[in-house]
Amino acid sequence: MTIEINLLPWRDRVRERRSRRFHVAMVLAAAVGLGSGASMTVFYQQRLDAQQQRNAHIEAQAAQLERDIRSISEYEAAREQMLNQIEVFSRLQVGRPQTVHVFNQLVESLEEGVHYTRLSRQGDSLRVAGLADSNRQVSDQLRALAASTALGVPVLSEVESEEGAARRRFSLSVDQQMPEDAEQVDELVPESAAEEASP
Repeated sequence: MTIEINLLPWRDRVRERRSRRFHVAMVLAAAVGLGSGASMTVFYQQRLDAQQQRNAHIEAQAAQLERDIRSISEYEAAREQMLNQIEVFSRLQVGRPQTVHVFNQLVESLEEGVHYTRLSRQGDSLRVAGLADSNRQVSDQLRALAASTALGVPVLSEVESEEGAARRRFSLSVDQQMPEDAEQVDELVPESAAEEASP
């Protein structure tokens, strides 16, 4: 007698259990993968946001630094302009009494028989044209100008005889000597002007 056993239902149930376990494993793997991907996305997004904030902070600081540099450059330009103005004012302050002193020296050093016909100035250099009765008076005039405290050594550029007369026409140039310190400037100011300036 033969006993037949039908194993198909048992095999089907085993197959179904295996299939369910496989599907569950796939779902779990997919869930783990999605979770890991989402976590990594959030992590890198946070890192990216933090880096962007740092970049924005650096850019803001760089812009502020550029503004500060421009401000410093403007301050330095204004300072340089003020220094130039102060130098100009100082030269003018020195030049006013010095000009008076130069004219006084020109008058005081004028030799007898000599008179000036033209006087021009370019910077600190003076050009003088005049007439003298003789060559000796021209030489004496040069020595008198050289002895002046306000003028340098004169340079004679031309001497010629006037037509129809015994007089000599001459031209010379001489440099104006600026005072070296404030005490010399004060000495050039007339006493009357100093008294008017004093309170």
